[in-house]
Amino acid sequence: MQGSFTRVALKDIVGALGRYSLVGMLGWQDVKQRYRRSALGPFWLTISMGVMIGTIGIVFGSIFKTSLEEFLPFLASGMILWSFFTTVVNEGCAGFINAERIIKQLPIPLFVHILRIIWRNIIILCHNVIILPLVFIAVGKPLTLNIFFVIPGFILATLNLTWIALMLGILCARYRDLPQIITSVLNVIFYFTPIMWMPHLVPQRAGELILGLNPVYHLMEIVRAPLLGQMPGSSSWITCLIIAACGWLVTIFVYGRYKRRIAYWL
Repeated sequence: MQGSFTRVALKDIVGALGRYSLVGMLGWQDVKQRYRRSALGPFWLTISMGVMIGTIGIVFGSIFKTSLEEFLPFLASGMILWSFFTTVVNEGCAGFINAERIIKQLPIPLFVHILRIIWRNIIILCHNVIILPLVFIAVGKPLTLNIFFVIPGFILATLNLTWIALMLGILCARYRDLPQIITSVLNVIFYFTPIMWMPHLVPQRAGELILGLNPVYHLMEIVRAPLLGQMPGSSSWITCLIIAACGWLVTIFVYGRYKRRIAYWL
């Protein structure tokens, strides 16, 4: 029985990956539709993000007595990644709900709607990433060869976000109060994750608890550390790999078991 659930899920996922052209078209269309008749389009988000990073950097840099040369690149990379992570998670909650009409009318793999969310947010992320070189130039921070580790780190982080979005899409289609709970949990996680504060500001014993047991910190670290010219710790890589393996195994089973019910829950 478990094998049949796995086959159902894998068939749908493989089928969705084979529709990559459809995913690409839908993702681009979402971005265009959202910013239709806007002169700057998604760059409005980039401008807002840049202003927020500059404001928080000046204020919190003074509060924490940290030089802008060190704090501003850390804050900028953290805020951009956090925006990407949280948007994928929040939109994943409504991934199947928002696609109700398509699901009930067209026989396409359901996983297409999750890939659509991932792709459109990658597009928006690419717009926001423009802020980073501007920040690096402003503070005189050079790039190092470690930046190439951003690629495997981003791929691994995106793999984790994908199974999280799929799992939440299933659960939120069944339990409609769950998205509000997820939003509240993300707000709490934001303050427990070093985004507006730097890890070395936390006492060692508290840091081991807050950072070591925080999966979001590890997901962010494997992407942010190479951007800042550092190597992510082996513990972050191992943690993210374990989360990805366990998360996908559980999600594939749940997806295969309840895939046929999703249309009836909408």
